[in-house]
Amino acid sequence: MTRKTIFVAGHNGMVGSALVRQLKARDDSKLVLRARQELNLTRQCEVDKFFASSRIDEVYLAAAKVGGIHANNTYPAEFIYQNLMIESNVIHACHEHGIQKLLLLGSSCIYPKLAAQPMLETALLTGPLEATNEPYAIAKIAGIKLCESYNRQYGRDYRSVMPTNLYGPGDYFHPENSHVVPALVQRFHTAKECDAPEVLVWGSGDPKREFLHVDDMANACAHVMALDQSVYNAATQPMLSHINVGTGTDCSIRELAETVAEIIGYRGRIKFDRSKPDGTPRKLMNVERLNKLGWNATIGLKDGLKDTYDWYLKNQASVRV
Repeated sequence: MTRKTIFVAGHNGMVGSALVRQLKARDDSKLVLRARQELNLTRQCEVDKFFASSRIDEVYLAAAKVGGIHANNTYPAEFIYQNLMIESNVIHACHEHGIQKLLLLGSSCIYPKLAAQPMLETALLTGPLEATNEPYAIAKIAGIKLCESYNRQYGRDYRSVMPTNLYGPGDYFHPENSHVVPALVQRFHTAKECDAPEVLVWGSGDPKREFLHVDDMANACAHVMALDQSVYNAATQPMLSHINVGTGTDCSIRELAETVAEIIGYRGRIKFDRSKPDGTPRKLMNVERLNKLGWNATIGLKDGLKDTYDWYLKNQASVRV
């Protein structure tokens, strides 16, 4: 059996580590991994040198600067610059060194703030973006268009998947700078340990969000990458080639907070701070395109949150952030 050499960019992150777990379980792959200290993907010369000296068959581009509403609002320049540089450097270097297959991982924030729900792939570039994460969204849209442009001009097979909100083992747990699930897990756990009478949650609690366990995401990535090129092309369009990845169901932030509190065992009050931004009113993905290609999510939200909290207790609960 011929083994493919696969480079997972961003393997130390939540998504990248899930991809590594997924790909290591197969016997047809050899993984190439580089930490940021070994390879800074924002530096073109380093990226070009790496690909020139490595025999890579496929690339999963999971490396990115990510964060929640607070982080996106606070560091917009870093979010647009670093993500643009990572995507541009890696995708161009793959082309320059003859790598035919690449998978770009994007985000549901590419869609307009008021896109019709559930959001179809065709909603891309049809309206204004949510202001709080516009720089990150612009970078991810550019990544999709980079892949499509190299496909159209050079016949490459560069694909893009747009996941909904991800959570799970390996996430970044911080009460302010992380995404909503790890922020709530860290906040409710601390409140339980300190016997705090209440937990303050940003926003009104009314916005609805869809959540996908990162192991489901990794499985979906491997599924999309394994599709024959003719099958992928038949399901997409040359200038609308990305595929949504999600569960097809959502819940309110209030419901999410109550579920996290239940799993952790916190019995105090939950208070919502309406002075803080809500972000997009609703973000639900239409996943019919992916379902028709033979993939469906399998990890329910409550089971996934339990798994996430178990991982947090084993790996992060004693770490002060």
